[in-house]
Amino acid sequence: MVAVHTAIAIVLVIALIIKVRVDPVISLVLGSLYLGLAAGVGFAGTIEAITVGFGGIMAEVGLLIGFGVLIGALLHSTGAFRRLVGLLVQRVGAGRVPYALTSLLAVVMPSIYVDVQVVLAAPVARSAAPFMGRTGLPVMASALGGGIFAGYVFVIPGLAAISIAGLLDIQLGAWLLYGLAIGLVAALVATMLMRLLYSVGFWDPETDEEVDEAMAEQEAADAAQRAREGVSAHEAMSRAEDQARQIEQDEGVRRLPLIVLLLPILVPLVLIAFGAFAELGGWSTPFIAFLGDANLALFLGLLGAYLLSRVSAGVERTGTAMTAGFHTTGEILLITGVGGSLGAVIEATGLDSVLGDLFQADEGAPVILSILLAWFIAAVLHLAIGSVSVAAITAAGIIGPILDSLAVSPIVIGLAIASGAMFALQVNSNFFWMFKSLLGLSTKGTLKTLTLVTSVASVVSLPLVMLAALIA
Repeated sequence: MVAVHTAIAIVLVIALIIKVRVDPVISLVLGSLYLGLAAGVGFAGTIEAITVGFGGIMAEVGLLIGFGVLIGALLHSTGAFRRLVGLLVQRVGAGRVPYALTSLLAVVMPSIYVDVQVVLAAPVARSAAPFMGRTGLPVMASALGGGIFAGYVFVIPGLAAISIAGLLDIQLGAWLLYGLAIGLVAALVATMLMRLLYSVGFWDPETDEEVDEAMAEQEAADAAQRAREGVSAHEAMSRAEDQARQIEQDEGVRRLPLIVLLLPILVPLVLIAFGAFAELGGWSTPFIAFLGDANLALFLGLLGAYLLSRVSAGVERTGTAMTAGFHTTGEILLITGVGGSLGAVIEATGLDSVLGDLFQADEGAPVILSILLAWFIAAVLHLAIGSVSVAAITAAGIIGPILDSLAVSPIVIGLAIASGAMFALQVNSNFFWMFKSLLGLSTKGTLKTLTLVTSVASVVSLPLVMLAALIA
């Protein structure tokens, strides 16, 4: 009955938000209360899981969210994101920007914590969206979500990828070869399929987008420039920089080199990646771990962004940007924390043990069935728990003891677990609510982007895993 109550709780949360239009925070708490009481966690245990889950998520990502959002707000005030988007559109073309973004996230960024990736990449995605027309936002959102999680589960040193490989005793070098290929292909194909889907009317900006006031004010200047021109985003690009330069000059904004303005993003990424590779290679020291800690790295980025904004945009514009960032941060932190509460209640129900007992009888299954079973266990765990990494680790723990009895290579089982763990990221994940707020989407719009693209990428990667079974 635990699995049934978990499914009811998730459906309840979605229905309250979409159908009854109840605020997500209230809906998530109601879902958590129902699940804890119905599944036998108890009165005290349910409240403890809710509060501990909230606090645990805040301890893990609270500062990352706050620092990351403020970095984005400050860099927006300097015009850095607008200039970066203009450079991307000019160099690779507006039509290729989603594929460039998803490839970058899948291949280059997996060493970076997923929450850090989304808070830093979301402003770039939103800024690039107008250059791709009416469906630019969902396309960019899908490219962002698909790229982040394809890298997270398949590409070393993504946390889920490293965890699965370690638990199943798979050599990282071998995993890297297969994971890199599968992760990149899955991200690109999923982005392409989502773009085709949006082109046939799957997206409704009125119900699928929900930009908060601070975000709308930040982007109003860019939209106003295009409206005054009376031309499309592509046609306006050739004159946008000259016009923006004049506006910045009139407002007293000092125009710094783009590479300098992007240092608050680049430096934290380098520090975090350096720390991750040092730990992976076994040559980390306490000082390297200190510098590579995501909280410190992002604080250094925030400090740099603040100083650059003071130099470039001035004290007044910097203060306005900080205020807008604080406004956005508060909403994201509350929703993210309550999403963690639901995940903690699900964990307290002991659903992982139920699944482990359910599938112990399937030892000795043929190759295809073994792959599908591993994928299914990870997918069900992710749907229930709401954490990609926890689902992957738990699935590997369930399957590990019977791995020797399966007629398939451990690396293939590991890749199947990675594929399943990515399936359908939805409302019981704190990342879902971060993604929603940072991209300016409604709950329905987030389901139609993040949930759908992770489902598509998971399904696309499954036959690739089966193909790997032929040569692994």
